[in-house]
Amino acid sequence: MKIFSIKDESFQDEFDELLKRGAMDIDGVTHIVKGLLDEIKNEGNAALRGHITKFDRWEPKSDEALAVSVESMEKAYHNIDAQLRDALHLAYDRIENYHQKLMPKSWFDYERNGTMLGQKVTAVDSAGLYIPGGKAAYPSSLLMNAIPAIVAGVEEIVVCTPAPDDELNELLLAACHLCKVTKVFKVGGASAIGAMAYGTETIPKVDVITGPGNIFVATAKKLVYGEVNIDMIAGPSEIGILADETAREDFIAMDLLSQAEHDEMASSILITTDASLASKVSDKVEEFLGTLSREKIARQSIEERGAIIVTNTMEEAIDLMNQIAPEHLEVLTANPMDLLGQIKHAGAIFLGEYTPEPIGDYVAGPNHTLPTGGTAKFYSPLSVEHFLKKSSIISMTKKGLNEIGDACALMANTEGLTAHEESVRMRLK
Repeated sequence: MKIFSIKDESFQDEFDELLKRGAMDIDGVTHIVKGLLDEIKNEGNAALRGHITKFDRWEPKSDEALAVSVESMEKAYHNIDAQLRDALHLAYDRIENYHQKLMPKSWFDYERNGTMLGQKVTAVDSAGLYIPGGKAAYPSSLLMNAIPAIVAGVEEIVVCTPAPDDELNELLLAACHLCKVTKVFKVGGASAIGAMAYGTETIPKVDVITGPGNIFVATAKKLVYGEVNIDMIAGPSEIGILADETAREDFIAMDLLSQAEHDEMASSILITTDASLASKVSDKVEEFLGTLSREKIARQSIEERGAIIVTNTMEEAIDLMNQIAPEHLEVLTANPMDLLGQIKHAGAIFLGEYTPEPIGDYVAGPNHTLPTGGTAKFYSPLSVEHFLKKSSIISMTKKGLNEIGDACALMANTEGLTAHEESVRMRLK
């Protein structure tokens, strides 16, 4: 792995390049994606079937062929290995328990004059979940997207996932059955986003779309935002690790590779105060690469987008990591809790050497759909909040209106809104 020191003359230039890691050429593919979305909007299922034939290498003979049967999902659930089924249930229970703790409540507050103010929290009617396929299938993404929607109280959940060669991952189907999702469609890419945003003869229009995907999916989500709500514009996966001299190089190396094996565009970054550790981690990464089933992908990621940075102090290391704002951040130091207050920007924070990032991907409980590419500075992880909306509640008594009505009327008058002013004053007479 490339090793940089904060003392190097060229360090700032190198670091600035690192900060661009999440850049996606959305402008370069926008015209392609817009064309696909327009076709879905105007032609519905006919366009969907054409896109599937072109991109997924199979030809749906009818609209019914787009849907996955409930029976096939149930069969997959019962066919998978019992230990794997138990693991799914463990993950489900932990994810559900965590997200139940995130549920906001409606509230009401009464003033002495009888005025009542409050907020009503309501689930959206329908949610569309995009679950990636292609290079790998991610049943865990189904759990992480469906369970918050279920906890929030969404009545209709629609799932779209690509099925190259008309094949779907059995574990994904089993996860759908576990989540009691019945509307699952074999549609991927920008086409799936368009189908859920606009609706077709077969796929219902939804209120919010969540889930990760490639640049075409990300671009499609950006283009349909406003027609529907979305969770975030997510890019390639990434990990940042803060480490001192107490950290184990083998733990760090494998954790860096746990992200690199996702995608050639994934980024893995270690920032440490120990130059010796930096060198040892680099050697271990090279050693471990040869053991990976996805070595080619991981190696390209490490060579092109991986980095180790050596700083003088942990304060410098934290400052750099806050600028990076990684999707996943591991803190492998003698006392990780002591640093938590200084960490401002990260999608998920993993404290201590026995908290590897993959535990958060599957069974810890918090959501693994996280902001990437530095967007953790202003985005939050996927949660129940993405499937909820809030309505303000106002109820005035005559006494309450008399107390604040003149101020309201005056402000309306100042803005030149006569009907606004009179609406209030006629009640004050």
